[in-house]
Amino acid sequence: MRPRTTGAALVALSLLLTSGAAAHAAPGRTTDGVPRVVERLARQTLPAGDGWAADGPGTTGGAAAAPDQVHLVRSRADLVRALGGDNATNKSNATPKVVVVDGTVDGFAADDGHLLGCADLADPEYSLPAYLAAYDPAVWGMVPPTGALEAARVRSVANQTRQTQINVGPNTTIVGRHGAVLTGLTLMIDGASNVIVRNLTFDDARDCFPAWSPTDGATGNWNSQYDQISVRRSEHVWVDHNTFTDGDNPDSAQPVHFGRPYQVHDGSLDVTHTASLVTASYNRFTGRDKLMLIGSSNTVGPDVGRLKVTLHHNLFDRVLQRLPRVRFGQVDVYNNWYRLGGDDFVYAIGVGVQSAAYVENNFFTLDAGIAPGDLLYDWGGSAVTTRGNWVDADRALPRPVDLVAAYNATHDPDLGGDAGWTPALRAPQAVPAPLVPLVVGPFAGAGRLPL
Repeated sequence: MRPRTTGAALVALSLLLTSGAAAHAAPGRTTDGVPRVVERLARQTLPAGDGWAADGPGTTGGAAAAPDQVHLVRSRADLVRALGGDNATNKSNATPKVVVVDGTVDGFAADDGHLLGCADLADPEYSLPAYLAAYDPAVWGMVPPTGALEAARVRSVANQTRQTQINVGPNTTIVGRHGAVLTGLTLMIDGASNVIVRNLTFDDARDCFPAWSPTDGATGNWNSQYDQISVRRSEHVWVDHNTFTDGDNPDSAQPVHFGRPYQVHDGSLDVTHTASLVTASYNRFTGRDKLMLIGSSNTVGPDVGRLKVTLHHNLFDRVLQRLPRVRFGQVDVYNNWYRLGGDDFVYAIGVGVQSAAYVENNFFTLDAGIAPGDLLYDWGGSAVTTRGNWVDADRALPRPVDLVAAYNATHDPDLGGDAGWTPALRAPQAVPAPLVPLVVGPFAGAGRLPL
């Protein structure tokens, strides 16, 4: 159990004590080959009071799993079997289960283990050259694609979804041993409450068949389908000590088509479609474009009163936007470290329709070209609470910053400074912003837990 953090030393002590306690677990292995020490740690639950996911009954994941529901997985086929046996129906498998990932699991691996490519998943009537020729705006115009080629692209997406979207059911814990990687896949947590995901590296959840959306923005955009973790219609989800990256396949290396980057990645951790009561802690997001979308659309409807998310002690490292972008929800953003830079940086925190973000005691390290007034972005919202945040801009002396005042000084219309609520679920408690890099730097991301 993580203590109420007062600095890097206490966090380190917590991890050592946790590791020591686990060392006294019963010797041997489970029937599926998981070491007892690892099983003990894998059954950990969200500490009381730790963010929105601790509301009400809290989040226990697969802690109640029977001995035969503790699984060791080393392949996509293993993962599907551990989650219930049939990827199409696993989302409704509510049996408590603990899944321990050892090594690299590739979402493009067929059941016999050989790796599939995009060509293997493409519909016979689809090809990218034909698609580019047919829907070139100079020929097709700036209207959405229709017709046989677009239908073939949609069928191709359905093929990839069946292969690389891994459905997770309720009452599930998925943890990684040291060095565990999930690559080329999406963990889909849809209608599956009480889920824990920890100590994993998520790498390159690429879309083989991005959609051309000519009405997205002034000049159109390519949009991809797959997040690394997608939380929909679910409650009580804890995402902790993971690393999110595009690996050696960043969007910056993709070609340009129709004058726009051919973007093959979507979000790292999106919380949408009425999901709520989510805590994301001690994660590391590195070198990605779009990270975290909270809220499905601007339409006032089922999302109102939902989308309650806590983000604490995460590292946002050289990432570009949606850190997070919020609609409707009460979102607590505290004690995160933002290391931001690069010509393509867009914004950190998006203030969307009826959003209520509470942004406190975060530390922003900014390269030249990024000013404090660039950190917020108005996506149709009206107010955001910002307190106790600090900025280290272009290697100047760190200093406190009023994010709302900095934004309002260079933008119209102004944002209000009161989101209308105060977070109550904070364990660990917030530390002063200058201490955040000392706590987050050494301990955020996969491989920091003693698994």
